Amino acid sequence: MWSDTESKKDYLNFGEVSQLAVDILTSDDMLPVSVGVFGNWGAGKSSLLELIEAELERDQKDWIVIKFDAWLYQGYDDARAALLEVIASALTKAAGEDENLLDKAKSLLSRVNGFRLMGLFAEGGALLSGVPTGGLLARSMNSIGNAMDGIQDAEEYEELQKLGKEGKKEAEGLLKAKPKKSPPQQIKAFRKEYEELLKELGKPLVVIIDNLDRCLPANAIHTLEAIRLFLFLTNTAFIIAADEEMIRSSVADYFKGASDRHQIDYLDKLIQVPIRVPKAGVREIRSYLFMLYAIDQRLPEDKLEELRKGLESALKHSWSEPPITRQDALALTGESEDGDLAKAFARADRIAPVLANSPIIHGNPRIVKRLLNVVKMRSRIARRRSMPLDEAVITKLVIFERCVGAEATADFYRLVDAEQGKPSLLKQMEEDRGKIPSGAPETWTGNPTTQTFISEWAQLEPRLGGIDLRAAIYLSRETMPIGAYVVGLSPAGREILEVLANTEHTSSPTAGELLGTLPLQEQIPVMEGVINNLRQVSDWSRKPKGFAGACLLARHSTGAATVLVRFLQELELGARRPPWMTVALKDEQWHKDG
Repeated sequence: MWSDTESKKDYLNFGEVSQLAVDILTSDDMLPVSVGVFGNWGAGKSSLLELIEAELERDQKDWIVIKFDAWLYQGYDDARAALLEVIASALTKAAGEDENLLDKAKSLLSRVNGFRLMGLFAEGGALLSGVPTGGLLARSMNSIGNAMDGIQDAEEYEELQKLGKEGKKEAEGLLKAKPKKSPPQQIKAFRKEYEELLKELGKPLVVIIDNLDRCLPANAIHTLEAIRLFLFLTNTAFIIAADEEMIRSSVADYFKGASDRHQIDYLDKLIQVPIRVPKAGVREIRSYLFMLYAIDQRLPEDKLEELRKGLESALKHSWSEPPITRQDALALTGESEDGDLAKAFARADRIAPVLANSPIIHGNPRIVKRLLNVVKMRSRIARRRSMPLDEAVITKLVIFERCVGAEATADFYRLVDAEQGKPSLLKQMEEDRGKIPSGAPETWTGNPTTQTFISEWAQLEPRLGGIDLRAAIYLSRETMPIGAYVVGLSPAGREILEVLANTEHTSSPTAGELLGTLPLQEQIPVMEGVINNLRQVSDWSRKPKGFAGACLLARHSTGAATVLVRFLQELELGARRPPWMTVALKDEQWHKDG
């Protein structure tokens, strides 16, 4: 399996783009500057930010690098206040033991508290509920992080409440607000103190903002509004990663009635230098697959680095040279030409064009990785159950599911069921160069894009026409990714299912808002979809993704709560439930009623 987090190594030839960003930051007289890193979800923005940060660490200037995850604070603190405090806290740390600088940094922190008390920022209910925010942020970040990972036992839960109460006291006492001034005066004083402190530190500062496009519109706009406080201040840079279209839609949502021109103008005023993450083409996806398969084979680090460098060099010269051959790539690893890695590389050659050109996958690295993780999961289950399934067959079916949607997939699997695992229509397509017969389901032919994809997919190796697919289809139905195979759900229902299946905290405002739009008739099917995902969990010592989403839906729907209670009763968790589950269910009324 492959981790779904950003990579610190360049697998897609992003090094040239990251170097361009660093060149902008380090050029004489370029600061202050704001740089936008734009790209769709999963395109590699976070990985590109990691590469930029690594480049800055090697720069001769001693940069103060601050990373701000806008999504992390959603629901816990006002985005504007959180950003200001993270910056002020970083400057406090940079001040070290210099008493003069330390006093100025603490003064900057106190101004953030002053903004809160003046009502410039909406603190929300988090602090009053005992969740540490505000003045405690700098020293209790680890506790917040642990809370968001899932509280592991009752003692940890009590400690978190204790920290929250301390935070409230500290916000009220230790960081006293400055004497009352008007908002413009406070903002002017903040900018002046910040600029003086940075000048005395003698270091340039860059704030890297990620996951802005995951936030609700208000949070995204609040973060951008906070950035305005720092624009054009000496030695300061912002790098903002986001999906440009999503930010524009946030502007339209937040500023009701904003025209298209105003949406564009708003972003253009904040972003001076836009950089777009390059779309991964066939060669990039092929190289990416080579690296993922090599990692899966647990090659030594030195061999992986040799392969990475070789693939990167080939991509850099793709304008003038043919792609690196499979044999040359394999030679860089030292693996044999008839081993498992060679077979995986051959599979990469077959599927790379489909993954790069599919209008659903569209060369998106994160989708590619998730797709391969589904393949790997099914392959392991097949081996444990002694099911004679080749990984290439599983891969081909997973690609179909992802690219044609739920209804077309359901129609295909009905054909498999009806014809003892070997649908004649599939064999006809393979023999007729992918031409779809007249008797094919309407879901395959009604959309030209889907029709073209299925035609190309049928010609992919391995050919499936003569293979009994019943075992593969059985496995698919048990392990189908959430949202890919949910017969009968509306597009909105599938979207809500996807969100709930990935929800980690019951405080999620996004999940809470979406539940209000879920039709009554889809409440139980969505819960069944979430539970189907939870059935794949083997380690319940930590709270899995989706458990919080199931709890939220149970609060919302009595019928869905009944389904969840039944699932919890069926779970075999030994003598007792894990502590985190006991804490999570303690105050759930639907659980008490069940």
